[in-house]
Amino acid sequence: MGILNKLFGGSNEIKETKEEKSIPWIPLNDLPQLDFIEKKSATKTQVIFKHSTRCGISSMVMRQFVSGYNLTEKDLDLYYLDLLNYRSVSDEVGYKFQVLHESPQLLVIKNGEVVSHASHGAINEVDLSRFI
Repeated sequence: MGILNKLFGGSNEIKETKEEKSIPWIPLNDLPQLDFIEKKSATKTQVIFKHSTRCGISSMVMRQFVSGYNLTEKDLDLYYLDLLNYRSVSDEVGYKFQVLHESPQLLVIKNGEVVSHASHGAINEVDLSRFI
C-alpha cells in the first residue's frame, strides 16, 4: 500500500494539507427557534440554509457556499437546517416566512420577513454582505 499511497496520495496526506474552513453554523432543529429567528432579525440579519443530505446537488451547492463564505458571527446568524431529519421544522419555515419549499434553499430574514431567497446554484449568487 505504501507505493500506491505515494503514487496516488494517501488519504492522510490529503487531510493534512487540506485546511477545513470553519463556518459559524447554528443548528436549526426545533420549532421554537423560528420565533427566536424572527425576533432576532429585528437587530441582526438571520440566514437559514436548508440542506438535503441525500441530494448530490444540495451537497455541491453546500460545498460552494462554504468555500465562498467570508462573513463572521458578528455580521449575521447562519442557521443550518437538515431538512430530512427535521422535516417539521422545514415545513414550518415555509409557512412562517411564506416561501415555497426548495432544496437546497437559502433564506435571508430581516425585520421578521424574508428579504431574499434562492435555491440551487442561485444560492451562491446571493451577496449576503448586502444585508448586514
